[in-house]
Amino acid sequence: MRKRGQRLLGLWLFVPLSVFGQIDPVPRDLVQIGYNQAFQGHTPLAGYAFYYHNQPDFLRTNLTLRLTVAPVYADSELGFVNGLGPNTDFGLGLAGGGFADGYNEIHGGTFYPSQSFAGNGAELSASLYHRFNPAARIPLNYILRGGAHDSFYTKNNDTAADFKLPPNHADLNLRTGLRWGGVEPTLFPPLAMELSVWYEGHLRSHPGHYGSQEDCTLEKQSHRFWAEAALAYTLPDSQQSFYVRLTSGTSLEADRLSAYRLGGFLPLVSEFPLSLPGYYFQEISARQFVLCNANYLLPLDKGKRWSLDLNASTAIVDYLPGEGQPGNSLTGVGGGLLYYSRSRHLKVMLNYAYGIDALRAAGRGASSIGVLLQLDLGRLRNEQFSRPQPSLWRGWGNIFK
Repeated sequence: MRKRGQRLLGLWLFVPLSVFGQIDPVPRDLVQIGYNQAFQGHTPLAGYAFYYHNQPDFLRTNLTLRLTVAPVYADSELGFVNGLGPNTDFGLGLAGGGFADGYNEIHGGTFYPSQSFAGNGAELSASLYHRFNPAARIPLNYILRGGAHDSFYTKNNDTAADFKLPPNHADLNLRTGLRWGGVEPTLFPPLAMELSVWYEGHLRSHPGHYGSQEDCTLEKQSHRFWAEAALAYTLPDSQQSFYVRLTSGTSLEADRLSAYRLGGFLPLVSEFPLSLPGYYFQEISARQFVLCNANYLLPLDKGKRWSLDLNASTAIVDYLPGEGQPGNSLTGVGGGLLYYSRSRHLKVMLNYAYGIDALRAAGRGASSIGVLLQLDLGRLRNEQFSRPQPSLWRGWGNIFK
């Protein structure tokens, strides 16, 4: 009973560790929930549950507060609009809590609880956001973010007694990138586009070996480079919509804690979700990869409150050394039913996914089910006074104004 309770706690305490690429200019009060459950094999629970609050004009007209809260983890930033001059914003971030630095070992389609562990952490950060084209409709932003993160590791109930944990350490990290356009932090945005390139580096204070045989290495430093192209579009009359995302990344000196991890269908689990429907969450550890995600929504009723969702993802991966498996091409497909409330303050989707190339004990192929929910508390409060007419084009103005 204790083990089950700890695993359930781990699910609901998970919070996406992401800092969006610019100060969000739109007031938001969103509750986001996502969950995946695999049919085959013993798997770690995978999901997120968090509250996202964004408040422009916080205390003063040039301050914006962003706050993401889960039960024992919080990620926040206080943004100073034009704080470093015209078109250059500045942000100070604070994050910390339990479980977010943990690691689940999944190798060859099998989850190994004895080699998995929990991790807690805290971080201070500072960010710079500069817009190059203030007069243009589609923004081109430069982002520079530096942070200091402390990680502390503990064993789970199932971690092997002889398993040596990674050394607790401080991590000095830097992220920089160029982003043209952007995607709102919402479930299935109706209209968006993004082209971006990124670099992220980590320098750790206490590298070393860990594991049952001390055969795993926490590297002194690691470097990741990736690029992304994304497009979401909704037809004005039929309200059919599609969302396509292409992501490619490579790395230097990556280890298990800094490799790219692909798998699962949890679109808001991070700023750059690496989704593969039907696979375990973060099942694949890659040194480099190319990933294409496509999603299509087809309204089923006259009121456009029910939609059929079809999605597919395919990736070509170069596995992290020691985490490989036969075949470098991985594909997953899925489908689901999406429901919108009349005022669009609530979105709920139930979905089924099939990992075509997922490696399991019985061979290739694996199934999972999932649920995604978004509750827009701001829209719900406004509905008390006057029910708004939903506009598919509101998202475009929010992103690119």
